[in-house]
Amino acid sequence: MNYQEAFKKWQTKTVLPEDLRLDLHKMAHDESKKEDAFGKTLSFGTGGIRGEMGAGTNRLNLFTIRKATKGIAVYIRNCGQQKADQGVVISFDSRHMSKEFAIETATTFAQNGIKTFLYKDSRTTPQLSYSVRKLNTFMGVMITASHNPPEYNGYKVYGEDGAQLNLEKAKEVISYVEKVGDELQLPEGDFDDYVKSGLIQIITTEIDEDYFNQLLTIPFEASLFKTTDLQVTFTPLHGISGYTVQQIFKRLQFKGMAIVQEQLNPNGDFPTVVSANPEEKSAFEYAIRDGYKVQADLLLAIDPDGDRLGVAVRQRGDYQLLTGNQTGAIMLYYLLSRMEEFDELPQNGRIIKTIVTSEFGKSIANHFGISTENVLTGFKFIGEKIEQYHQSGDYKILFGYEESYGYLVKDFARDKDANQAILLVTEAAAYFKKQGKSLLDVLKTLYKEHGYYKETLVSITKKGIEGAKQIKNALTKLREVPLEKIGDLHVTSIEDYSTQTITYTNGASSEKIALPKSNVLKYILEYDSWVCVRPSGTEPKIKYYIGVKNKTEEAATEQLNKIKKAFIKVMDGNLK
Repeated sequence: MNYQEAFKKWQTKTVLPEDLRLDLHKMAHDESKKEDAFGKTLSFGTGGIRGEMGAGTNRLNLFTIRKATKGIAVYIRNCGQQKADQGVVISFDSRHMSKEFAIETATTFAQNGIKTFLYKDSRTTPQLSYSVRKLNTFMGVMITASHNPPEYNGYKVYGEDGAQLNLEKAKEVISYVEKVGDELQLPEGDFDDYVKSGLIQIITTEIDEDYFNQLLTIPFEASLFKTTDLQVTFTPLHGISGYTVQQIFKRLQFKGMAIVQEQLNPNGDFPTVVSANPEEKSAFEYAIRDGYKVQADLLLAIDPDGDRLGVAVRQRGDYQLLTGNQTGAIMLYYLLSRMEEFDELPQNGRIIKTIVTSEFGKSIANHFGISTENVLTGFKFIGEKIEQYHQSGDYKILFGYEESYGYLVKDFARDKDANQAILLVTEAAAYFKKQGKSLLDVLKTLYKEHGYYKETLVSITKKGIEGAKQIKNALTKLREVPLEKIGDLHVTSIEDYSTQTITYTNGASSEKIALPKSNVLKYILEYDSWVCVRPSGTEPKIKYYIGVKNKTEEAATEQLNKIKKAFIKVMDGNLK
């Protein structure tokens, strides 16, 4: 069935919500919009399903949610009655339609005889991850699109280990979804009846205290929160972390936190920000304004679903936004140095980071005798490793992080947890302030000891089916004509995660990469520099990650800019 036939089928559907019927009317005479909405079906990426809301097979709506859930339900039933009885736990964020999608998901699971636990009100993504293991459910679902624009929503699926589904399981699940067939023909269930029967159990606050108590194990010295004169300005960016953050800091008797009031209440329009992404300095506009008022030492911003943390530090009257790599390095140094102080560093300790995350953290970990392991981009791969070593006992995972502001300190959650991160970074700031240092002072010392690491990310948006083709073709061209130089620097090796091969340019034998296949290319350059290119798994983007190391900040910055300019030029040609 082509996109035009699919569109007509939706047009003739007699029972269709008014918002979807209006959406169909708007695209009736726009073939490009029609093709984009109906030319393909939503599929799982590195973070599950994510896309724009609206009418169409390539949009998030009650029908595509129902189809995805039906497929997962069949998968669960095929895993046996015990797994169906263990069931699924569901939470949702503050986005438009999130609660409605969560209710539809719960109803469809119940309709297929699967026990379902549904949060009555929104809870953060890491609490959902924790809830899977706390309730011993077989799976979990989080309705969220993280920090994407307001028109987006998503559907993240978790396994019984509390981590997002790994590639193998995601592939199996999506095969069941693809067999479901016509999403418009699936019957609608009765939510209220399933609640009355007990097949859907509503969660109110039962798990909150358990999760909060786990969070309170993060600090090394809880007394620091009571005694410090540290001043913090916090914003949840109209998301759902405000409740959790206020609760845990109240329990720690921390009195130095001011909250951006205009951004405290959940709001799916994110009205006061251009982007509710703590990676963007614009997201800190209100926090900076309020920070000046109280001379805050730290500005802390958490994204709408509560899993990413952004940090800005006061320096000479202004605020400097830390990168995810810098925050990760500071947190890692504080964590390992305090563990060493308390004689808690295990001999088999290990940190896990992604292949696009700075080598800065690895250098810091090496200093403490702690090993580092790289995984593919996406926190699901960190969660997968945590479970692997939890089962084998080979390594004790001390910290997991990625450059895109995701951190995990303790594994009671198996996804990035901004609630954990905000506790650790605040305690670190209080600890170092007691010594007369800011987090920037600590960062400068680490650079002097380990070298100046600098990184940047370039994201190129290519929307629609045509955009997806351009991105695919660009990666194909890179493989057909391997790069020998990027700017003035020679390529010493190419890591192709699609073929799982490392190819050396000096003629040395190639090596295999012991990671899952992924459409990613990484170029290792001279002088500790590298470039990695990959399509986003959750957004219509192609991303270029660039990292360098040098003896001085000035030299590192110059090196980074040269590589960035040269690689953008290469990719601009390939994307045409």
